[in-house]
Amino acid sequence: MARTRLSAARRRARRYAIRSPAPGTIARWGLAAMLLAAGIHKLLDPAAWAAYVTNWLAPWLVVSPIAFMLVNGVLELGFAGLLFADRYTAVAGLVAGVSLTATVAYLVVVWATTGQFGDVIARDVGLAGLAWAVSVDALRPD
Repeated sequence: MARTRLSAARRRARRYAIRSPAPGTIARWGLAAMLLAAGIHKLLDPAAWAAYVTNWLAPWLVVSPIAFMLVNGVLELGFAGLLFADRYTAVAGLVAGVSLTATVAYLVVVWATTGQFGDVIARDVGLAGLAWAVSVDALRPD
């Protein structure tokens, strides 16, 4: 009986998988949604994001940490729009992948020296992988 239920559940899951969007599309939508949410939040509360800028990094920025986050928020909205529209997807995924990879590298240095932001590193590693996957998927021939 349990075997029959498992088989029925497996068949139902396969039917849903066949009718669902391609994995690359789902990944693109997920990355776009993350960029949209981050961009909106950076525009609404840039100070919350500026907290990730350490004292030794701030002088390297051309603008204040708040202004830096506001600019990033606008850019993230633009890249989210490109990803939702499936336009310049490889470029948008590449920019997100490079940005998130650089963010992870920066946060690893901060974490190693201060113990801060380990939780953010764990999340951003996955998001960087997602961004690279979206970019690679967009570059593959159909």
